[in-house]
Amino acid sequence: MSGEIEKRHDEVEPAHGGGSTELGELIGRLTADEDMDRETRGRLLGRLARLLGQSARKVGAAGIGRGRWLADLLVEAAPHIPIRDLATLQAHHHGLMGEALADRLVKTAGNGTTAVGAAGGALAAVQFTAPPLLLSAPAQLAAETLVVAAIEVKMIAELHEVYGVRVQGTGTTRGAAFVTSWARQRGINPLETGSLTSALGTAAKSALRKRMLRTFGRTMSTMGPFLTGAAAGAALNRSATKALAMKVRNDLREAAAITPPLPGGHGRRRGIEP
Repeated sequence: MSGEIEKRHDEVEPAHGGGSTELGELIGRLTADEDMDRETRGRLLGRLARLLGQSARKVGAAGIGRGRWLADLLVEAAPHIPIRDLATLQAHHHGLMGEALADRLVKTAGNGTTAVGAAGGALAAVQFTAPPLLLSAPAQLAAETLVVAAIEVKMIAELHEVYGVRVQGTGTTRGAAFVTSWARQRGINPLETGSLTSALGTAAKSALRKRMLRTFGRTMSTMGPFLTGAAAGAALNRSATKALAMKVRNDLREAAAITPPLPGGHGRRRGIEP
């Protein structure tokens, strides 16, 4: 049965109009499977790029350069990103808790964004010998950018679960909140006015566009010739994911009143003995 499900997901066909269902399914698959092999990941990235290709051509280089298209795509995909609750995370990671579980989530996310950079770079290396490169490159870069952003949004959402900073609401509301958290590189404070809304405000949209453009620019390193782009993209993605996680975790520790851990130790709630 599992084999049938695997095959069905892998055979998602992109809609001619770049529909949200296909977009969500592909991004959901690329963020959910932690053990995906490079060949499958590259194939799904290529399929996502084809799905985005028609839209990218319509938007044009100027439209992509303003960041709104990329930002809208991430907001559209956010409700499809699979977010696990604390109990599921602990079960999946053999009972790990607290900082140890958070460390594992960050490592997994770093592995994921590293793999996307490597797969995208390898795909670009093949395409460098093909004339359509200049036409396909924006869509490929957009696909990589979206998947990297989605993996980091998933990491942020699950870190909130680990630190007990629960975000309630519909999938759309939670998606918007975690996308905003990703754009600002900050943890969510549920007590802050306007932090949990189903739509992003003007300031949040501006931050999201800028963040997407920075990620898009980082993704451009994967377009280097041969496999140099794969190595550069992988290294940059891992470093950026770890830096983002550190900022968000510091915010979440403060929100949960957890003392930052000493090197080699684990944090604990302030005023509470372990």
